Amino acid sequence: MEVAKQKQLLKNILFLDIETASCVKNYQELDEKRKLLWRKKATTLLTEDGEDEDTLFFKKAAIYAEFGKIITIGVGIVTFNEKDELTLRVKGLSGHDEKSLLQEFKTLLETRFSQDKLQLCAHNGKEFDFPYLCRRMVVHEIPLPHTLDIAGKKPWEVAHLDTMEMWKFGDRKSFTSLDLLATLFGIESSKELMEGSEVNYYYYVKNDLDKITAYCMKDVIVTAQLFLKMHFLAPIRKENVILIA
Repeated sequence: MEVAKQKQLLKNILFLDIETASCVKNYQELDEKRKLLWRKKATTLLTEDGEDEDTLFFKKAAIYAEFGKIITIGVGIVTFNEKDELTLRVKGLSGHDEKSLLQEFKTLLETRFSQDKLQLCAHNGKEFDFPYLCRRMVVHEIPLPHTLDIAGKKPWEVAHLDTMEMWKFGDRKSFTSLDLLATLFGIESSKELMEGSEVNYYYYVKNDLDKITAYCMKDVIVTAQLFLKMHFLAPIRKENVILIA
C-alpha cells in the first residue's frame, strides 16, 4: 500500500485497551445489598466445584461493569517518522481513582483528536472495552465523549473498530483471543508479563499497578500490530514503538 494511503487509513485511529479490577478487594467488603446482588449474579456463572461467593467475586467481578472498575487505559496512535516509517506512540493512563482516570481519558479524546473523525480500535472492544468505558462513565456522571456516545446512531455511524470482529468475517460463533491471533500472525504477545485473569491478583495482592499498566500498553501494541497485519501492512519495528511516560 502506498504511504499516502497508509496515512489516510491510520491517521484517525486511536488503539486502546483497558484493564479492570473488582470494585473492592473481596466480597466481604461489599455492602449487604450488593452482596445479595452478587450472590444472584454468581448463580448464573459457571464455576468450579466448591467455589464460594468470595472466591468467585475475586475471580470474576472485574469482568462486569456493575461490580468492577477501570484501573488502566492504554492508548496508542500510529504516525510516520521522517523516513515515512510507521511509528507507534503508546501511553498508559492509570490510577486508583476511577473517576479521575476516566475524566483524564475523556479530556485526552476531546483535546487531542478531531471528534467527528476519531475512530477507536480495540480487540473485542465492541463487547467489552467500549461498553465498559461507557457504563463506568455514566456511573460517575461523566458525559460521554462524542466517539463513545452512540445512542441513536446507525451501525455505520459508530466509529468503533474491533480486530476480533475483523477476524470473524461475519462468523458469530466463537471468541478468538488476542494472544491466539498474535501467535497466528507472528506478533510478540503480551502474555509474558501476565494473563488477563491475573490482573486482580496483581492489583490487590501484589499492589503492582505499574506492571498492570505495562501489560495494558503491550496489549495496545499487539492490537495495533494485528490491525496492520489484517490490512496487509508490514509490522512496526521495535525501535519505532515509543512508550510515553
